[in-house]
Amino acid sequence: MPINDTNTIAGLLSRARCVQLAQYMIDGARPGSIAALWINLDRFQQVNHSFGYTGGNKILSIIANRLELATGNGVHLGHMGADEFLCLLPTEGLSQAVALAEHIMTMLEEPIMLNETKLHPVARIGIALLEPDEDSVSLLQRADQAMYLAKRNGKRWLQAEGDITAASGSCSILANTELEIESKLHQAIESGGLSLHYQPILRKDGSIDAVEALMRCTVNGRDISPTLFIPVAEKTGLITRLGEWTMSQGAIFARQLDEAGYPIKVAVNISRAQLLAPHFSQALSSALIYAALPADRLELELTESLFMDMSPTVQENLCDARAAGVGLAIDDFGTGYSCLANLKDIHAAKLKLDRAFAIALPEDSRAFAIVKAMTRLGQELGMTVVAEGVETKEQMHALLHAGVDAAQGYLYARAMSGDDLLAWLKVHKKKHVACVRKLSHDSLVR
Repeated sequence: MPINDTNTIAGLLSRARCVQLAQYMIDGARPGSIAALWINLDRFQQVNHSFGYTGGNKILSIIANRLELATGNGVHLGHMGADEFLCLLPTEGLSQAVALAEHIMTMLEEPIMLNETKLHPVARIGIALLEPDEDSVSLLQRADQAMYLAKRNGKRWLQAEGDITAASGSCSILANTELEIESKLHQAIESGGLSLHYQPILRKDGSIDAVEALMRCTVNGRDISPTLFIPVAEKTGLITRLGEWTMSQGAIFARQLDEAGYPIKVAVNISRAQLLAPHFSQALSSALIYAALPADRLELELTESLFMDMSPTVQENLCDARAAGVGLAIDDFGTGYSCLANLKDIHAAKLKLDRAFAIALPEDSRAFAIVKAMTRLGQELGMTVVAEGVETKEQMHALLHAGVDAAQGYLYARAMSGDDLLAWLKVHKKKHVACVRKLSHDSLVR
């Protein structure tokens, strides 16, 4: 069985390949003869926050090199995503696996110099030995859960003994489903289980500013929540493939809207992983050409993780998109990694205020003051300001008083399929025309 499939971190095996390899090793093996060591770096997000993703990637490469030196031949190494690694090896028992774990700890926790700062990595390891009649997914899940328990209990390493799901808390419940969700994502990609739903963004006068494309995933008739599959896609690297599919399908639907008499922009979410890809501009151009769509009918919504590290590749791809005529929008502004420098450095045409502000209105006067200030700042920079997450008329009244230009939320419409959106647009157009006529009549009467 060839095992030369690698991911981008120092030639290590990809997450999917680790599952396949583990099953290959398990077939015909006796209980206790295969060990899985799941390794996590503590506080790795602090490295990203302090040094950006470039610094974080450098640390991951150093850790990968140390793992290769610590394990030697006969041990298969994988990068499971983000700050997590895996060692798979034949073993003679727990003592051998523990000895390897302790050796790995010693190697990984040597200080690392990064930009003249000495960092002290801290690792946690979960150990699982093959149990009778166990498959690869179960083995890796138990190792992952053991790592979470070690982390929660302040231990350097922990052995998985039997079914530890009940003892491992919500983190382990999530870990227990990640491999299953990843498998379902691959299945959805191959079987046509992905689709886009669309939520309208309405201007103050009731006209449609744009519709946002939101991905849905269905496998065997069951929907998987985006809150579950998007983090897994980001962790496993599938987010780039999903993002390119969304961009292509969004462009095709924008063309369908145009042909139906609705020249409306379609906004698609773009991940940092996509913008780091050297072929991003080519993928964007291909989507527009294939759909025969004018560039100004597509809008890219930039997620907050982009703002952690505006690398030259990211900036170049954003410049290419703007030069092509594609609109840019800053999403979820006001929380997370958002900062005023983003408004200066990213020449976006739209600013979308995080839903946390709309939810707090109209009761929270401080939230109102912040919305009003952000709205004025965005408009001074020539941006359309959109409030997200609007659910009540009272919230909308407060947002209009604060000066926002447009709104998006359940008050107007939930996300819906393309066919349902076309039907909704037909009804909305009639209502909007009737409203405009009434306003015109009232103004003439006065």
